[in-house]
Amino acid sequence: MIRSLFLSTLILATAAISAQQSPRTDLPSYTGGNPQPMRVAIVGLEHGHVEGFLQALPRHPEVQLVGIADADSSLIDKYAQKYNLDKTLFFKSEANMIEVRHPQWVLAYTSIAQHRPAIDIAAQYGVSVMVEKPLTISLEDARHISDVAKQHHIQVLVNYETTWYASNRAAYDAVNQNKLGALRKVVVHDGHEGPQEINVPPEFLSWLTDPAQNGAGALYDFGCYGADLITWLMHGETPVSVTAIVNHDKPEKYRNVDDDATVIIQYPHAQAVLMPSWNWPFSRKDMEVYGATGYMITVGPDHLRVRLEHEDHEQSEAAPSLPAAEKDSLSYLAAVLAGKVTPKGDLSALDTNIIVMQILDSARQSARTGQTVHLHHE
Repeated sequence: MIRSLFLSTLILATAAISAQQSPRTDLPSYTGGNPQPMRVAIVGLEHGHVEGFLQALPRHPEVQLVGIADADSSLIDKYAQKYNLDKTLFFKSEANMIEVRHPQWVLAYTSIAQHRPAIDIAAQYGVSVMVEKPLTISLEDARHISDVAKQHHIQVLVNYETTWYASNRAAYDAVNQNKLGALRKVVVHDGHEGPQEINVPPEFLSWLTDPAQNGAGALYDFGCYGADLITWLMHGETPVSVTAIVNHDKPEKYRNVDDDATVIIQYPHAQAVLMPSWNWPFSRKDMEVYGATGYMITVGPDHLRVRLEHEDHEQSEAAPSLPAAEKDSLSYLAAVLAGKVTPKGDLSALDTNIIVMQILDSARQSARTGQTVHLHHE
């Protein structure tokens, strides 16, 4: 009896030790089979969207923040205190941070004009980059970034909030499946009451309202969303022409940049109208997609208004959920790193955003000259 109990105890103990020593097979794979967290680093703290990343990070155990590069000691103190970040995470230079911490992705939260130098530095170390929208401030910069990405074999991706809207994906699928008939017109409204009005932090406001750092005002800040969506819907087709006008409705607040714009993008058989603004009475990001036989209007991130040919009334419906790899930017980065997603022709992809910059650059030129800009196909 005693011997039997001893053997049972020995077997249980051996099993427990074996379980501790054997690799777990239930852990998710984020890096091509390696269960180690994806290593990401931040460059720049002057873009207010960095707060969204820091707030989301605890919900992503598959992501590890390994470094933050910013030369501004006041911003370092601000974010270290607010998010209880260890001071050893912080570096004064991007290059030093990459050399010490070896991130797999760099997330740029700089001004838009600083995207190009941030990408240049990361590329020297073979590190891929995701920037906040838009890609950069000019088509010239965009072409340079494309060349650097190819030369150093890195990914350069662009993060738009609306990429992770299930409603936009539903509209895209409806167009692809010919549920609305041939695409005729797309109208995109984006913006809010204005950066001062919504009290963005001073380090954010200072470059948002500087055309040398932001490219323009509302035209770039919110026009990029619509340019991204229409390029996606048109499967990367370069437009025939771009016509834009801008307003300065609040010069006492935004003396150096536009605060409202209307952009008309012409294709051979379709048209897009973008209405970016810092003058909406409330925040909005919605899109109207009109085909030959019906329309679909997005309502926030996950709802739709739909009416098809021969229907008497408009219907409201929920958009299908996005795949797990596309629910947010960090899930998307993990999927790209693991080789589960190839960024080409989608909303974040570099090829899409080169055309976005062609549209924005042309819109800025059109607004300045009062003339329609006819585009050359890349």
